[in-house]
Amino acid sequence: MRTTGNKDLSVQRIILIEGSANVVVLVAKLFVGITTGSLAVLGDAIHSLTDVANNVVAWFIIRISAKPADREHPYGHRKFEVLAVFVLATLLAVLAFELALQALRRDAVEPAMHSWGLALMLSVLTVNIALSAWQRYWAVRLESSILLADANHTFADVLTTIVVIVGWQLSARGYPWLDTACALGVSALVLYLAFSLFKRVVPTLLDQMAIAPETLSTCVQAIPGVCEVSRVRSRWVGSDCAVDVVVKVAPTLSTSESHQIADEIESALESKLGVKDITIHVEPSDG
Repeated sequence: MRTTGNKDLSVQRIILIEGSANVVVLVAKLFVGITTGSLAVLGDAIHSLTDVANNVVAWFIIRISAKPADREHPYGHRKFEVLAVFVLATLLAVLAFELALQALRRDAVEPAMHSWGLALMLSVLTVNIALSAWQRYWAVRLESSILLADANHTFADVLTTIVVIVGWQLSARGYPWLDTACALGVSALVLYLAFSLFKRVVPTLLDQMAIAPETLSTCVQAIPGVCEVSRVRSRWVGSDCAVDVVVKVAPTLSTSESHQIADEIESALESKLGVKDITIHVEPSDG
């Protein structure tokens, strides 16, 4: 049985290997796109940039997620992850719009077709297929959701690269508009990825609720000794949820008895809702 520390090290190593391969793939696509003049291939290179960035973010997340809170960061370091993803999403959105503008402004130019370029793109496709299968194997073996998500993203790259290669080859054979169409399609895909990232991190940056207050109140109210739940709040701190609760108990209870109720609330929230960062304030009821 792997310990958590060994598992994290294994996931980091796999992400580092995949990131290195993605850098090679990115360079290869850029080279083919620039030398052949294909905007679709260049768009696919931008898409590969998201893979490299995802690898960096994933490695960063695993690297710092276990760091404890300190004097400067009393709530921990989870929001560094959120900030990094927000910056990545912004960059992707800008690149997607730039690619679409270039595709629409450029006259229909028949991209060059080189056998070595096709061979290089087919090699890139093979590498992506192998990476996706390899990552999926280790994701299942290590029970890692990050690796599984990355494997799915890599498989999406495989499908995108197939479309790009077909569009590039057809446009080089007398249908230059297909290169523009594929470039716009890749731009739309990159923009969708950026939107998905924004959708994931903006609620965290704005401290949107993580758990419905009704759900929290029901869970807390079920604890014996709780007279009233006067306030419940929740928010995301990175990928973890933080909850603070104000409850009222009988004024005749001793400090130790009130503390026992608070302990039971913490246990209930952790076991039923998976919350680990919990702050509970106990007040005497008015009745």
